[in-house]
Amino acid sequence: MQQKPKIAIGGFDGVHLAHQKLISISDEVLIIEKNSSLTPYKDRCDYINKPCHFYLLDEIKNLTYLEFIYKIKKEFNPSAVVVGYDFRFGKNREGDIEKLKKFFEVIIVEEMKIENTGVHSKIIRKFIKQAQISKATKFLNHTYKIKGVQIDGQGIGKKKLLPTINLQLTNNYLIPKEGVYLTLTNKIPSITFIGIRSTDNNFAIETHLLDRFDKSKTYEIEFIDFLRENRKFDSLDKL
Repeated sequence: MQQKPKIAIGGFDGVHLAHQKLISISDEVLIIEKNSSLTPYKDRCDYINKPCHFYLLDEIKNLTYLEFIYKIKKEFNPSAVVVGYDFRFGKNREGDIEKLKKFFEVIIVEEMKIENTGVHSKIIRKFIKQAQISKATKFLNHTYKIKGVQIDGQGIGKKKLLPTINLQLTNNYLIPKEGVYLTLTNKIPSITFIGIRSTDNNFAIETHLLDRFDKSKTYEIEFIDFLRENRKFDSLDKL
């Protein structure tokens, strides 16, 4: 007889330190996708080593809290549900933990804090937009990364400077503050530029691999630290 699973339910955008606590208690994870930007859609599965299921918010947002509960019972029949202390569900967020307890055993994970600051996705987004990469990494408990495919650039770097990979993002990632970053690109040490190129006034994400060139179909850029603000150089030689 198959054992009933403990199901962790939530948005899990970022799969940050507090999310990891919920996941560690569960057998399976039910992710409610609502236009996430730290770990869009199935990117979350990079950090979750358990079965992942997805509900798209647009498809369930009009369910009453009872309809949502019945859907969970029918599709998962869990032995328990694992949720954060502020979990709400159903149309107009009318469902709460007390309503959930009428139908399931509920395991509640209380708010986690680092240096008196709650671990929340909105806080991590703020850190990334302010280029506070080390703080974001601490709250995430992993590096922040974006993914993209190579597109044609101007070719200036390859001809006159150092070759760079120009990226087009493959999802709706939160883009860090404009500037120059120490990064890993496909696990290779790299320097990444984000911002408006002075050569053509177009926005770009460009990464230069330090150890070796890697020709791949897709690239993952992990942010390690912020190096400096962008600035315009008088010549290519000075750059």
